[in-house]
Amino acid sequence: MALPACAAPVLWPPLQPEREAPARTTCPRRHSRVEAELAESRPGSVAASVSADPPRGVSRGFNSQPLTDEPLKASSSQAGAARAPLFALLPRGRRRRMHDLRRRWDLGSLCRALLTRGLAALGHSLKHVLGAIFSKIFGPLASVGNMDEKSNKLLLALVMLFLFAVIVLQYVCPGTECQLLRLQAFSSPMPDPYRSEDESSARFVPRYNFSRSDLLRKVDFDIKGDDLIVFLHIQKTGGTTFGRHLVRNIQLEQPCECRVGQKKCTCHRPGKRETWLFSRFSTGWSCGLHADWTELTSCVPAVVDGKRDAKLRPSRNFHYITILRDPVSRYLSEWRHVQRGATWKASLHVCDGRPPTSEELPSCYTGDDWSGCPLKEFMDCPYNLANNRQVRMLSDLTLVGCYNLSVMPVKQRNKVLLESAKSNLKHMAFFGLTEFQRKTQYLFEKTFNMNFISPFTQYNTTRASSVEINEEIQKRIEGLNFLDMELYSYAKDLFLQRYQFMRQKDHQDARRKRQEQRKFLKGRFLQTHFQSQGQVQSQNPSQNQSQNPNVNANQNVTQNLIQNLIQNLTQSSSQNSIQKENRENPKQNPGQEQSDSNTSNGTNDYIGSVEKWR
Repeated sequence: MALPACAAPVLWPPLQPEREAPARTTCPRRHSRVEAELAESRPGSVAASVSADPPRGVSRGFNSQPLTDEPLKASSSQAGAARAPLFALLPRGRRRRMHDLRRRWDLGSLCRALLTRGLAALGHSLKHVLGAIFSKIFGPLASVGNMDEKSNKLLLALVMLFLFAVIVLQYVCPGTECQLLRLQAFSSPMPDPYRSEDESSARFVPRYNFSRSDLLRKVDFDIKGDDLIVFLHIQKTGGTTFGRHLVRNIQLEQPCECRVGQKKCTCHRPGKRETWLFSRFSTGWSCGLHADWTELTSCVPAVVDGKRDAKLRPSRNFHYITILRDPVSRYLSEWRHVQRGATWKASLHVCDGRPPTSEELPSCYTGDDWSGCPLKEFMDCPYNLANNRQVRMLSDLTLVGCYNLSVMPVKQRNKVLLESAKSNLKHMAFFGLTEFQRKTQYLFEKTFNMNFISPFTQYNTTRASSVEINEEIQKRIEGLNFLDMELYSYAKDLFLQRYQFMRQKDHQDARRKRQEQRKFLKGRFLQTHFQSQGQVQSQNPSQNQSQNPNVNANQNVTQNLIQNLIQNLTQSSSQNSIQKENRENPKQNPGQEQSDSNTSNGTNDYIGSVEKWR
């Protein structure tokens, strides 16, 4: 008897069958039916053991069932009989891996079935809930048609609409963050870019009454002429950052030339070899390190014009600007700066033509610097210039005898210094606050009609904010700087009132411009309409004369109305410009506003009469 093709000799030893199992000499594919009959006839064989219980280490799957005596289908019985001895002959590790794979497949099928049934149950319950809601809402309409069918259709339409909206939103803006941003943009209005930087209320209650001239600060700065901006830099107020903005972040016809590695920049006027800015980063400390108001007012004209005679000097306008800061924060920041070794020994403190003597201005330390001093020692020094520094640097020291404390009593001296600082600050061309960077930028741009390239940044975390002090130390610092505290309160009130005034003025100007545009477009429309009517009438003169004998009179009236309308519109535009100038200078032309209002009312009456005639 010849062997089949699948029974060719192999190079490895044949597998040893288990006990009581017949030796395999034929191909299992060809003689599967014979093996199945033998397995069924011998209950103690391997096939019977496999069919009754899986081998050791292999658990039965979820969908597997024990073999019964009932006859199955021919194909399934043959396949099971063929697989059983083969599965038993596999090594134990491979049998375990195959069983794990089958078990995993059964778990996935079970999870999918559970998920499908759960979603079906959820949809069914949702359908009933929504149906009940719609039945409550559309109860009166239940008599018209089948309500269940209508509610199902409406529910389907809503679901489809929601899915379509989700798909469109995902297509337009993929990503969760972008979707949330778009939803927030639809739900909330656009924020004001000039909102309060310190997260306080945008509106405040004014404490001081200022006139319109005090609030309206608009300087006619001629950068091509002889005008000069003088920056009074007070220590630890953010003046270094603002000074860099002036030379590096401002739009000019001829920008400042700043070289790498150099602090000073060359800021020349267009077409001239002359500077328009007197500051640390343009001219350096020409009047001394951190020169105050008293030093700058006497030093700047001499430095800019050199040794010229006063009669030969050009008529310049010196526009002084400065930056102020909260006194407690500024004091702590200066203390930290002194701890790092700052001394400001190069400050001249020139007053009335001479520097102070050592008796008038003693030193608080004996060495080269005051580095490493504790806060208590810094506050205990009675000659510390950090106390009330902002008031001292903004006031006219010649009014109190400079640094000689014996000229007048201390109480009177403090009062004179405070009033002088307030007056100088109010009449300055511009001043800003460190705590309001964006508002400072806005007011500077409106005052000098000069725009910055990039917006200012508000830094809420500084060296002073990292210093933790208790309430007792804070009250003591406020007591040492009581003049600065009062000056800062005054400056903050004036600053915020100026900001609100300028914002309202911008809104009024924009509204006035829109009204002028509407008037102009209305006049153009009337002019075009009358001209088209005149052309139609001129094309059919005989027909018009036969129908209306007074057509010539109407044409003359139309032409006169057009001419008067154009004349009145030009007069109203010129009167609006004059009215704008008079609002800026109300004291020069007090009676002009009434005439302007009369003219505008006359123009409106005239336009109304034209509409009535039409």
